[in-house]
Amino acid sequence: MLKIEKYAAIDIGSNAVRLLISNIIEQEGRPVQFKKNSLVRVPIRLGADVFIQDKISKENMERMVDTMTAFKLLMKSHRVIKYKACATSAMRESKNGKDVVDLIFKTSGIRIDIIGGNEEAAIIAATDLHKFIDRNKTYLYVDVGGGSTEFTVIHRGEQIISRSFKIGTVRLLNEMVDMASWDALESWIKTHTMGYHKIEVIGSGGNINKIFKISGKTIGKPLSYFYLTSYYNKLQEYSYEERITELGLNQDRADVIIPAMRIYLSSMKWSGAKNIYVPKIGLADGIIKSIYYDTVSSNTQ
Repeated sequence: MLKIEKYAAIDIGSNAVRLLISNIIEQEGRPVQFKKNSLVRVPIRLGADVFIQDKISKENMERMVDTMTAFKLLMKSHRVIKYKACATSAMRESKNGKDVVDLIFKTSGIRIDIIGGNEEAAIIAATDLHKFIDRNKTYLYVDVGGGSTEFTVIHRGEQIISRSFKIGTVRLLNEMVDMASWDALESWIKTHTMGYHKIEVIGSGGNINKIFKISGKTIGKPLSYFYLTSYYNKLQEYSYEERITELGLNQDRADVIIPAMRIYLSSMKWSGAKNIYVPKIGLADGIIKSIYYDTVSSNTQ
C-alpha cells in the first residue's frame, strides 16, 4: 500500500527565507522516501538589519509578513499536513525578534520557533547525510549561513561533535567578524580533526550549491581545494556589478559568495582536506526529517 503526505519546512535565515515542501512516501516493506516537491526562496536579508542596527527594520517586517502569508497559501494549495518554521541567527539576535514572530502569527497564522545555534546544528545533522558519506572516512560538515556557520565532525558515519560559530556571510560583508573569532574557529577545527588520518569536507548552503552547479561536476563528485581557490580568485577580479552582468549571479548572491568561499576554504585548509563534497542538503531538509521522526515539535495546517 502506498501512502504519500506532504510536509513543509520554513527556514528563516540571515540572508534569505525558504519554503521547502516535500513528499513523504511510505510503502509497506520499503524505507520511507523524502522527495522534494517545491522550493521557494525569497531574498530578505534580515542579517543586514540585525547585525548593524540590532533589530529588524519596518520594511523587512512588512516583507516578512507578506512572505509568510504567501507561504501559508502555498502550503494550503499543496495540501501540506504538517510544517515547522525555524528562525536562526538574525532573528534570535534581534531585539524585536519576538515582536516580529508575534506579528507574523497574528497576520498569517504561521508559528515560528527561534532556535539556538546548537539546535540548528543538530537539525542539520539529521539530514540524509548517510546517503552521501563513506563510513570508512572522516568528514567535517560545514553549513554556511548569513549569520553563523555550523560545523560537525563525522567519523565512520557517527556524529562526533558539533558547534556553531558566529561567522557568516552577511557578518563578513559588514566586517563584523574579528580575528579572535577566526582564531577560535581555526583552533576548534584543528583540535577536533587532527587525530584523524584523512579529512574530507562536506559543504552545504546556497553559495556552495551555486559553485558546484557552475563547475559542471556530476552529483557525487567533489570539488578540489585547487578548483575552489581558483574560482575564489576569479570572483575577486570582478566587481559586484560584473558578477551579476558577466558571471550571471543573482544580485543577492553576487556579494555573499566571496565571504562564503572564504569560510569553506579556511575549513579545508585547517582540516587538511583536499576535497569538498556538495550533497545539496541543509536546515530545511533536516526540519522535514525531524518532523517525520517526531524529534521536533511541528504544526498542522
